[in-house]
Amino acid sequence: MEKTLATFCASIVVTILLLVTVLIQGTEGSIGVNYGTVANNLPPPAQVAKFLLESTIINRVRLFDTNTDILRAFAHTGIAVSVTVPNDQIPHLTKLNFAQDWLKTNVQPYVPATNIVRILVGNEVLSTANKLFIASLVPAMQNLHTALVGASLDRRIKVSTPHSLGILSNSSPPSTGKFRQGYDIHVLKPLLSFLRATNSPFMINPYPFFGCSAETLDYALFRPNAGVLDDNTKLTYTNMLDGQLDAVFSAMKALGFGDLEIVIAETGWPSKGENSQLGVDAESAAQYNSNLMRHVTSGAGTPLMPNRTFETYIFALFNEDLKPGPTCERNFGLFQADMTPVYDIGILRPTVAAATKIHRVTYLLLVTIGLLVINNHENPTDKSSSFLQARSSIPNNPTPVPKVAPGNPPSPGPAGSSNDEKIWCLPKSGADTEALQRNIDYVCGLQEEYCKPIQEGGECFLPNTVRAHAAFAMNAYYQSTGKNDYDCDFLQTAAISRVDPSYGNCKY
Repeated sequence: MEKTLATFCASIVVTILLLVTVLIQGTEGSIGVNYGTVANNLPPPAQVAKFLLESTIINRVRLFDTNTDILRAFAHTGIAVSVTVPNDQIPHLTKLNFAQDWLKTNVQPYVPATNIVRILVGNEVLSTANKLFIASLVPAMQNLHTALVGASLDRRIKVSTPHSLGILSNSSPPSTGKFRQGYDIHVLKPLLSFLRATNSPFMINPYPFFGCSAETLDYALFRPNAGVLDDNTKLTYTNMLDGQLDAVFSAMKALGFGDLEIVIAETGWPSKGENSQLGVDAESAAQYNSNLMRHVTSGAGTPLMPNRTFETYIFALFNEDLKPGPTCERNFGLFQADMTPVYDIGILRPTVAAATKIHRVTYLLLVTIGLLVINNHENPTDKSSSFLQARSSIPNNPTPVPKVAPGNPPSPGPAGSSNDEKIWCLPKSGADTEALQRNIDYVCGLQEEYCKPIQEGGECFLPNTVRAHAAFAMNAYYQSTGKNDYDCDFLQTAAISRVDPSYGNCKY
């Protein structure tokens, strides 16, 4: 009977964890944003990082430089960050010692606290027509990878470079997509070989906005339309983005690299422009970006690449008031400078509390199931009384732990307790999110090892909430310092618990 109950409860636990994973990953999947800073009215980076983490479903950010303040701001958030080498630095990276120094200065001081996952060498380099930049591109990428290998960061951080659709000499119909002659063999083939060898993606910046006309506006915005038939493949395209991606895929396949992952490094739609421009308004921008998000995360893929999802970065996070060019260039942002949405596409969480609630409900269910199993084993004849007794051991309002004055020895723990007792240090139920984030920063700053499991890809990264990450980090510190009461104070935001919060592969 006990084995049956334990097996049943274990299956419920697995089901709950899978459900929570689906809830979190299903919405956050692989949607990122381009964080441009060509403006004089943007909020501080720390405020931006906190906003993205706690108020949006965005879990990836692409930067156009290696801004120190921004990299520090994203420390301990788990948000995946891609940094960029400016185009004019590319020729210097053809020297290995410069690449090593660049890495030591711009990347190594920030990892692993900041989850840097890619170094992008330039942006749309081939479209610059600068012969020196273009000739230096692949050697620069190779040297940066060599520098990453030397720093033992090559598995954590990949090297790539984003391209405009200008690299194609032909894109319609999609099956005839080809790279520009000259670039195809001398630049793109060695670049694709490098990406395959280093398990890095090919990155492209497709913009249906710049390719549409009055006749193709619905096609560009994912609205209902008659579709476009590719006579070669007899496949019908219902949106312009799929056609652009498949044209790139066809060009890659023609060179023998159809197996590489494609990442959408930039795409977007402006909410404001000149009166003469077609479909430049908030409604069209909202339609494009909301339909884009659904499409790239749906798993439908494209006609030539079915059953795929695409890591996608929307351009851009903010409207940037100092960008040159026409009005539309300053109005691609999802948010105004005060972080209010320009339009609603479902990128904001319903409430921060809702995300926390999922974690809390799951935690309580796991605790309840665990207690049922324990109590059934200890006292099968009186399950109800032992369950209530076990519940009473969860401190709802624990007595604050007195602080120890500097220089004074710590007082011994409660009578009858020992360092071998199974106890954990967890956030109080009413602890402020901002205070918990400060606790994470403090603990992770003391010792990187405390926080590795809550980095992306770690056993305890999900659920990706401040409260869940704080619980792990605070407890890791508490366990490693001898389980003294004063090590589970954290300015009265934490308390001792005798209920193991571990779940799945995440062991506290």
